[in-house]
Amino acid sequence: MRGIIRRPMRRVERAGLRTGLRWKLSAAIALVAGLVAIALSLVVHNAARVSMLDNARDLANARVQIAQRNYELGGRPNFPSIKIDDPGLPAPLREKVMEGRRASYVGDHGGGPDIWAAVPVKDGHVLSLHSNFPDRSTDVMKDLDQALVIGSIAVVLGGSALGVLIGGQLSRRLRKAAAAAGQVAKGETDVRVREAIGGVVRDETDDLARAVDAMADALRQRLEAERRVTADIAHELRTPVTGLLTAAELLPPGRPTELVLDRAKAMRTLVEDVLEVARLDSASERAELQDIMLGEFVSRRVAAKDPDITVRVVHESEVTTDPRRLERVLFNLLANAARHGRPPVEVTVEGRVIRVRDHGPGFPEALVAEGPSRFRTGSADRAGQGHGLGLTIAAGQARVLGARLTFRNVRPAGAPEHIPAEGAVAVLWLPEHAPTNTGSHPMLPASGGR
Repeated sequence: MRGIIRRPMRRVERAGLRTGLRWKLSAAIALVAGLVAIALSLVVHNAARVSMLDNARDLANARVQIAQRNYELGGRPNFPSIKIDDPGLPAPLREKVMEGRRASYVGDHGGGPDIWAAVPVKDGHVLSLHSNFPDRSTDVMKDLDQALVIGSIAVVLGGSALGVLIGGQLSRRLRKAAAAAGQVAKGETDVRVREAIGGVVRDETDDLARAVDAMADALRQRLEAERRVTADIAHELRTPVTGLLTAAELLPPGRPTELVLDRAKAMRTLVEDVLEVARLDSASERAELQDIMLGEFVSRRVAAKDPDITVRVVHESEVTTDPRRLERVLFNLLANAARHGRPPVEVTVEGRVIRVRDHGPGFPEALVAEGPSRFRTGSADRAGQGHGLGLTIAAGQARVLGARLTFRNVRPAGAPEHIPAEGAVAVLWLPEHAPTNTGSHPMLPASGGR
């Protein structure tokens, strides 16, 4: 029994910052909204600037045309700001005008855009107009940029709020699904993940919930089928094993008869243990409750089983429990300590807690971490004693009592894990309140105990 272990399930935890789904969605939506707002702001700003510059150039061209007609009619410029053969005319604009075409040009001298327009006249001179970007247009651009900035900030904040809202709803549904799945893993067969998450809108979370429910139902049916098969086989074996034991008792005295009787009794014990495990797995077992003084009860039962075992009652307590099942748990722990540990075996009762300690090599580390499992022993060659059912039955009976059974090894204070253990301790934690008549749910063993 000491070697009963469950195959450890490796849990890979990646180090890193844990963030909620709502914040991830909020950050993603805010980032996308910010990028879209910046892109649209740039497009709107450039489009407005180009439009205003085009309007300013068209206005300058119109004025130059009017000045050209007046010059050709009167022989002199009579339009404000018109100059003849302006030496400051930009070279690119001068080249276009020399080709005999009217042209305009936009320059930048640091203070804002400069608008130039020029046209050749018949006597070979060049009429030109130079004006700055209108102040009103500059104010309009500033107001537009300010509005775009405010709008972008509003879009980012609105996107963040929307992300928190959507992510919070999705995260809430996923947390409910995870909590319901955890209840299913603990053995609560009436829990449905789909019903737990609720909601009217159907999305991928509902698909996940239905898949988890279907998987849980399939596993439950498979385990129930295996339990029934095991129980049926064990039940069918009881009659031939009983007959074999009766026939062996009729054999003449001798060493062969003793061997046959010993193996027949071992087989009968195994069949009874398998039947008990099957009953515990069915979750149909109910505790028959009585009020007992725990310290006195343990002292009498241990003294009757093995007077050499020391029982120390630190604090007496009255508990409501099933004496028969409690005795079964206690005797299995004592048998495990006697078979796989080394004396002295010590039992301590403190309030509602019972501790059974031996001074052997300790429990396998996998058993300490994962709890007992049937038909698995710590013997590498599988030649060890026991069938891996003793601690499994003890843990199952503890669940019926609503109790918790934990296992740990005793090492010197501060000693690393590779230092051999100086003993093993099994701790039974009886509940403060008695289990209900509907049965108690299985409780996973806590790693390490106390």
